[in-house]
Amino acid sequence: MNDDTPFLTEEELALHAQVKVLRQEHADLDASIDALAHMPIPDQLLIARLKRKKLLLRDEIVKLESRILPDIIA
Repeated sequence: MNDDTPFLTEEELALHAQVKVLRQEHADLDASIDALAHMPIPDQLLIARLKRKKLLLRDEIVKLESRILPDIIA
């Protein structure tokens, strides 16, 4: 481990792993939405559902990241 690498607790490591999984799921949804949008007759209802799910994932990622790096009140 480098001297510059901050010590992370098990909880922080778990949060980082969870964020990584959610980011991958977010990227997969983005790819799915893009593919569906390029279909000859796009399923707008399905695209809307996937976009909502993508937004929920984004909110969850932001929430987890704020637990990892809490705001410092100066």
